[in-house]
Amino acid sequence: MRLMLTGANGQVGWELSRSLAPLGDVIAFDRSRCDLSRPHELPGLVAEAKPDVIVNAAAYTAVDKAEEEEALATTVNGTAAGVLADAARKSGALLIHYSTDYVFDGTKDTPYTEEDVPNPINAYGRSKLAGERAIAAAEADHLILRTSWVYAARGRNFVKTILRLAGERDELRIVDDQVGAPTWARDIADATASVVQQALRERREERFSPAIVNMTAAGETSWYGFAQGILDAASARGLLVKRPRFSPVSTSEYVTPARRPKNSLLAAARLRDRCGIALADWRQSLAACLQDPVLKEAA
Repeated sequence: MRLMLTGANGQVGWELSRSLAPLGDVIAFDRSRCDLSRPHELPGLVAEAKPDVIVNAAAYTAVDKAEEEEALATTVNGTAAGVLADAARKSGALLIHYSTDYVFDGTKDTPYTEEDVPNPINAYGRSKLAGERAIAAAEADHLILRTSWVYAARGRNFVKTILRLAGERDELRIVDDQVGAPTWARDIADATASVVQQALRERREERFSPAIVNMTAAGETSWYGFAQGILDAASARGLLVKRPRFSPVSTSEYVTPARRPKNSLLAAARLRDRCGIALADWRQSLAACLQDPVLKEAA
């Protein structure tokens, strides 16, 4: 089996290169070889790779910058996703694509299900929703995996930022009224490999149906709670030289160019029922992530 992976150098893509390898021949494309800001090049890359499965882990993820570059974000996250889906349909490949909690406005009191109506409140969310809709319109065999608050030992993310700021500042002000489920890129990658296997079985048995599937860690916390958890786990690993004071602040006190949803929780029943997968609690995965030697070297 041949699997085409885009975004191979990203947080999730780097982990996917490892997780997908046991399934077959992984043709991994980084941005230098597969730039989603040039969608017209994608059909040729798919034709060259001849994949049975396309896993699209490439994305425009600069949430605040997207407010100024919405056209570019929409090209990468929306138009390119649709082009990949069309190429997948024409070649008979299965498409796996990642989306986000940011397609919702965050006003719901309970976790969002896959059936809830999206209503993004920032440019990034709109661009990701455009991708979901473009993929559906292409009518390829596909699964869209919605995740949230992604972090890893590599790349730029909240965990790396908190560890860096802990060494630079005596006090950190962290938002405490936005809730979500921090999700480790390795968990996403491992779960994706299982999802691919399940989807291929369904296709062989002629019972596959395209779907959106939520894929986030168990448990919930705020950004403030996440930051506290990071420093607790980092202290246990000896990664901290000093521990700063923490001050919880409200969203209204911490203004950013892009609005964030207050509730980013995604219900994971479909992942469990259809794929037999349940991701670990975020605290457990965070502790495992902080054992990565890369973080020790950077500390």
